[in-house]
Amino acid sequence: MADLIVRNARITTLDRDHPQATAIAVANGRVKAVGDEATVLALATPGTRVIDANGRRLVPGLNDSHTHLIRGGLNYNMELRWDGVRSLADALAMLRVQVDRTPAPQWVRVVGGFSEHQFAEKRLPTLDELNAAAPETPVFILHLYDRALLNRAALRAVGYTKDTPEPPGGHIQRDAAGNPTGLLLASPNALILYATLAMGPRLPPEYQLNSTRHFMRELNRLGITSVIDAGGGFQNYPDDYGIIQKLHADGELTVRIAYNLFTQKKGGEVADFERWTKMLTPRQGDDMMRHNGAGEMLVFSAADFEDFRMPRPELPQGMEGELEAVVRVLAERRWPFRIHATYDESISRVLDVYEKVDRDIPLDGLHWFIDHAETISERNIERVRALGGGIAVQHRMAYQGEYFAERYGQDAVRHTPPVRKMLELGVPVGAGTDATRVASYNPWVSLYWLVTGRTLGGLAMYSDDNRLDREEALRLWTHGSAWFSHEQERKGLLKPGHFADFAVLSADYFQVPESAIQDITSVLTVVGGRVVHGAGEFGPLAPQLPRPMPDWSPVNRFGGYQGGTLAQARTGLTATGHSHAPGTSCAVHQHTHAARHVTPAGDDAGFWGALGCLCYAF
Repeated sequence: MADLIVRNARITTLDRDHPQATAIAVANGRVKAVGDEATVLALATPGTRVIDANGRRLVPGLNDSHTHLIRGGLNYNMELRWDGVRSLADALAMLRVQVDRTPAPQWVRVVGGFSEHQFAEKRLPTLDELNAAAPETPVFILHLYDRALLNRAALRAVGYTKDTPEPPGGHIQRDAAGNPTGLLLASPNALILYATLAMGPRLPPEYQLNSTRHFMRELNRLGITSVIDAGGGFQNYPDDYGIIQKLHADGELTVRIAYNLFTQKKGGEVADFERWTKMLTPRQGDDMMRHNGAGEMLVFSAADFEDFRMPRPELPQGMEGELEAVVRVLAERRWPFRIHATYDESISRVLDVYEKVDRDIPLDGLHWFIDHAETISERNIERVRALGGGIAVQHRMAYQGEYFAERYGQDAVRHTPPVRKMLELGVPVGAGTDATRVASYNPWVSLYWLVTGRTLGGLAMYSDDNRLDREEALRLWTHGSAWFSHEQERKGLLKPGHFADFAVLSADYFQVPESAIQDITSVLTVVGGRVVHGAGEFGPLAPQLPRPMPDWSPVNRFGGYQGGTLAQARTGLTATGHSHAPGTSCAVHQHTHAARHVTPAGDDAGFWGALGCLCYAF
């Protein structure tokens, strides 16, 4: 019979045979039944947990087909997130508060997930503003893949002086005397940005465990139940996988993870994959954590770095031979693979290699795919389909659409990427974020982008012929993404036999105004029939997490994605619907241990006004 039943819900199953329901029953981590309340409640026993959804919308758990959870989790507790903050004034107020809280020699890091266009001011902070806010504490701010801003304290910490040579692939801006100003530019790639960030202090293993748990809970708060981790720079296997493997072994994963392995050394790509294919069999693991193959870096020469402020990079001659050597190893050993490819010109050359290998070693059945594909042509979509591949799309254009339109024109941006054409031509398509650096991990921002065709700055990029309706967009974020980890037969739909992964939403995705989609969260998230997150009236159902470590962690003060919470704070409205003066009791916080408190102090007093202590569940 049923272990868990959720009733009184408006359930979107995405099962075309039974698209709507009002109740769902779970047994042994799988969906047992979905239907009307009378039928589903008949499966209850005295031991069944029954949850009243109070008429809220319930959807399949969201699945990010391209993110960097493993690397992001190791660092989450150290990061001040500007994701969702809608004015630079608010962002700088947060920065000043965190500077006061951060002890030496730690840094204050704002590591991506935002765009200058999301701010009302439509600009980044100046170096003078950073130096005024933090004269002694190192501050590092990463903006997309194009630049990093370092205050003078950060320049001292990393040792950049007038004698520091210009790094390969990057540019250090200097003043008239030759001294670094604090602006680092990716030109033509982001190596200088990431190499500089890597110089900062790291959390000890115990704190990294805590940090990863809090990052997973943050994803659960947004309705995410599964991800495909695309590896990443400075994420070595197996060295940097010990934390996530321990959490898996201890049964503390709250997000299902399929992970790809990302080669780290130019010239050593074949050796990496030769070694790794001897260590891991294809799709080794279990339903909570599973190996998913190679990529998104297969060979360094094939990486067409995208900074839409810069001209399109031309891949070097000889790329084809290097890529072929790697793809042959993977195809022979039946490893799935993915590749980072932004521009159609790069994709054409990559597909030439794949077609050549396919003539000797068929790729069909591997579920290989291309990541990003912003400017892919119809002809190349057809070539992907013919080889049995897929395309994973991310909402990078929501953050960079203005730059793309400025360089290539408004007409070119209309089908960048051509998501509608991909679906019409029958290619598997999955949605994701490419978080945590180039875009936010918030799936609702991606859904907003797919539905509206707008950037966070409000630029209307797409016409009706490249926008999706809400159900189509949700399907890409659920069942669509499941194909990319070979799990389309058990994940992404709410039907008997599929994983019992679902989210009860804070607002009805199908009824709220389009502009409000990006502010949706989950009030109840379930993975494998287990409650992993609850907010508001569902807060007591969720397991408690230990406090974020260290004590000065920005997560303790600000949490993660901000969404409308700062604007709500200014009017005294919060997700739990209450506020109270500093020093007074907060029953919700005492009961759930799942609220954030912000109290006005010092420079922050003007920011928060006289609202006192504001609590909202996370």
